[in-house]
Amino acid sequence: MKNVWLEFKAFALGGNMLDLALGFIIGAAFAAVVESLAGNVLMQLVAAIFGEPDFSGLILRLNGAEIKYGAFLTDLLAFVLLGAVLFALVKLLKKAGLGNFRAQGQAECPYCKEFVSVDAIKCKWCTADIDPAQVEEEDAALLAQRKPRTESV
Repeated sequence: MKNVWLEFKAFALGGNMLDLALGFIIGAAFAAVVESLAGNVLMQLVAAIFGEPDFSGLILRLNGAEIKYGAFLTDLLAFVLLGAVLFALVKLLKKAGLGNFRAQGQAECPYCKEFVSVDAIKCKWCTADIDPAQVEEEDAALLAQRKPRTESV
């Protein structure tokens, strides 16, 4: 039993587990701030423009059934505003140089078939110039300087 406790303690207090827990807590706090901005500020601007706090009062009655399309419109608008706020915050943090916003994932090099990062502009295996799946702002100038390839058939 003592061995199990020592293993669990090493697991629970290990660096990766603590990093994960802290990331989750910070993510939850960040989500609350973003939801508050979208719901308490931006949705209230929409309410000021349209004169209604939300569209939940919009109901279509059809054969005795109530289709609450207004509630759907309110949720859809809140989702779009939340996405816009997140996008703007990430762009702002990226411009300020805070955080790690590198593209995640891998793509296959069309020449050597090895896997490289999705934002790679040169294959690390065969050194061929490749067109990235995602272009970072700092790589756009490098891509513009490339000579166009002519494909031989």
